Amino acid sequence: MTDRIRGALLGGAVGDALGAPVEFERIDGIRSRFGAAGIAELTEAGERAGAITDDTQMTLFTAEGLIRARVRAVATGSGDVAAVVDGAYVRWLATQGEPSLRAAAEGADGWLAGVRALHERRSPGSTCTSALRGPHAGTVDAPLNDSRGCGGVMRIAPAGLMGARSGGDRFDLGCDLAALTHGHPCGYLAAGALAELVGRLADGDALGPALDHVERRLAERPRHEETLAAVHAARALAAGGAEPSSETIAMLGWGWVAEEALAIAVYCALVAADFAHGVRLAVNHSGDSDSTGAIAGNILGTLLGYDAIPAAWLDQLELREVILRISRDLFAAYGGDQSPDPEAGDWWERYPGH
Repeated sequence: MTDRIRGALLGGAVGDALGAPVEFERIDGIRSRFGAAGIAELTEAGERAGAITDDTQMTLFTAEGLIRARVRAVATGSGDVAAVVDGAYVRWLATQGEPSLRAAAEGADGWLAGVRALHERRSPGSTCTSALRGPHAGTVDAPLNDSRGCGGVMRIAPAGLMGARSGGDRFDLGCDLAALTHGHPCGYLAAGALAELVGRLADGDALGPALDHVERRLAERPRHEETLAAVHAARALAAGGAEPSSETIAMLGWGWVAEEALAIAVYCALVAADFAHGVRLAVNHSGDSDSTGAIAGNILGTLLGYDAIPAAWLDQLELREVILRISRDLFAAYGGDQSPDPEAGDWWERYPGH
C-alpha cells in the first residue's frame, strides 16, 4: 500500500509539473515550442523546471486534513472529516495571501503551512479561492455555487488512499470534499469517482474492474448522467483503437470542467504503454494540461507504483521530500499496523486534530 500511496501523490505531482508550462497553450503552440511530439520532459515553469501548481498544493492540504481528521478521531473518538479538511483548505488559502471569513482561530498551525515554497501563488483557481473566502463551506445538499470546474477533482486523490481503517466510503468522501467548493453534480461526482478509482487501484484491482465499479457507484447517484457518460466515452475511445494523440483527446473535451478532466485522465491511463507515455499524452492537448496531467499521474502512479515514475523526473520535482513525508504520514495514519497516538511522539504537534 505504501508504494501505491507514494506513486499516487508523486505521480500526480509529476503530471502537474509536466503540464504546468503549457497549461494555457493550444496544441499547435505546444508543438511549435517543443516539436511534433509536444512537451516530453519537465521544463521550466516560472523560475525552475519541475515546479508544481495549485493542483499539487491543494492535494497536499487534502492529505494533511485527512491525517488531522484521523488524529482527532483517535484522540476524541469523533470528528467531521469534511470540516477538518475544509480547515486545511482555509490554511492553503492563507498561504496564497488571502483571508477567509471562516478562518479557524488556531491559524496556520501544523508543519505543512510552514513550508515556505507552498506560499507561492501558482495560478490558483478562482472557484476554489472565492468559495474558501466565504463564511461557510458548501455541501452536496447545500451547494455554494453551480461550478463544475476541475478544481475539486484535481486535489482529491488522497481521499482514495485512506484504507479500511477510515471506516468511511471513499466515493462519498470524494464528493463531500469537492462539494466544499464546487456545487455542480459534475464538479463533485467526478471527484467521488476518482477517489473510488484510486482506492480500488490501491487495493490491488486492475484498471478495468476498478472502472466497472466506479461506473456502478456513479449510476447510484442523482444527476450522474454527464459524469457517467464522460467515463463511458473515455473507455469507448480507448477500446476503439484510434491512435492516441491530442486530436483523439479533443474528442473528450479540454479538461477545464471536472468530468472532462476525469475522462481525459482515464483515457490516457487506459492506453498508456507506461507511466511516462500516459502522462505525456495527458498534458499534450489544448486544455487544462496540468490538471489532466495530475489526475492521470494519480491514476497511473497508484496503478503502477512509485518505481514506475521516471527517476529523472522525481529528481527535478519541486517539494519531492515534502510529498514523500505526507505520503508516509498518510500511510501511517490510515494504512499502517497501528493508529497514530496523539500522546506519543509529535503527532498532535505536526497534525493538530482540529
